[in-house]
Amino acid sequence: MSNNKNITLRLIVMSFLQYAIWGAYLTSMGSFLAQAGLGPQIWLFFATQGFVSIFMPALMGIVADKWIPAQKVLSLCQGIAGIFMIAAGLYAKSALAGGGISFGTLYGLYAVSVAFYMPTIAISNSVAYNALEKSGKDPVKDFPPIRVFGTVGFIGSMLFVNFVRNSSGVQFQHSYEQFLMSGILGLVLCAYALTMPNCPCKPKSAGSQSFAEATGLSAFKLFKDPQFAIFFIFSMLLGASLQITNGYANTFITSFKDNPLYANAWGANNANALISISQISETLCILLIPVFLKKFGIKKVMLISMFAWVLRFGFFGLGNPGSGVWLFVLSCVVYGVAFDFFNISGSLYVNENTDKNIRSSAQGLFMLMTNGLGASIGTWAAGRVVNGLVYEAATPSWSTAWYVFAAYAFVVGFLFMILFKDPTKQEKAA
Repeated sequence: MSNNKNITLRLIVMSFLQYAIWGAYLTSMGSFLAQAGLGPQIWLFFATQGFVSIFMPALMGIVADKWIPAQKVLSLCQGIAGIFMIAAGLYAKSALAGGGISFGTLYGLYAVSVAFYMPTIAISNSVAYNALEKSGKDPVKDFPPIRVFGTVGFIGSMLFVNFVRNSSGVQFQHSYEQFLMSGILGLVLCAYALTMPNCPCKPKSAGSQSFAEATGLSAFKLFKDPQFAIFFIFSMLLGASLQITNGYANTFITSFKDNPLYANAWGANNANALISISQISETLCILLIPVFLKKFGIKKVMLISMFAWVLRFGFFGLGNPGSGVWLFVLSCVVYGVAFDFFNISGSLYVNENTDKNIRSSAQGLFMLMTNGLGASIGTWAAGRVVNGLVYEAATPSWSTAWYVFAAYAFVVGFLFMILFKDPTKQEKAA
């Protein structure tokens, strides 16, 4: 099969696997950790995705730009991540059988896995953009429909771990099997990535190169552009919102089972299935991105995302899995706008406004600011809020925690509206 033949289908499969790996545990790991006695450490597991994203996506982006073709870097990272995620699941299985899980061991195996998984989000984007451009396609127009199937994969994994039970009758969303499933899918993508079209590294110049050029750190020169600097800073601030509901939504909804009024409510017993509405909405909202970017521009699209986060958190604070379940549903619906209009549009903005020689590094920088600094700081802060208002409080109040997060998102959106200038208007003025 030639590189150009059926490229859309091939990229759909890659996108499906890329996010099915994440969906197997991302929204349900908090529930497993809480039941394993590690509730106060939930924030650290999710913040780790941010910690490693501070340096790993940028590092692997540099490797892909300079030395090893991106599709091979993708394969290598997925292979290592898959092996260590399987090891985490097998350890949890044996530890539970032996009486209890050691935080240090489980966390160590998990941390290595996510350290190599997180760079693959940006690298898989670069692989897809390269393949589309080689085929004469427009990434802005043709990538979003392909990326939809990544969300389909995420949803499929979420629903699988929600409804499938192990031999003890425990749903995968509350057990270690979610880690095993994720790791196995990672090994599948490890092999499949090698079939992707080659992504040539930057040719070595005949002359001498500066250290920044040789290492790919030249992507940081984007901060010299005031508007790019503002874009990246607010990417970090908004990135603080990304992992909050991933870390706590399942645990929050499942906690209603302890209340006799909601113990038998479908939502309280199927948190992952309820949360999957978020990803269904995400699937549909991806298709709106080309239209919204063309009609409104990056600034308004990002603003829509920021204020959607306000509604995402606020509806969680107001709802319950009984008569107020419709508020949970609304929260999940607006998540599609909150996530896509920021993550996907931001990635496309970076791709369209950077030189080809530093695109992988620039994508890694975007990941550093969002899923790195932003997510790590945000998840740490969210952990302090949740621990203080829920786990360490005499009278736990999840609602107050969600209102705090909503207020934060509102302030970020308001400041962005004032400080960031629409690049489309700037181009017309020029």
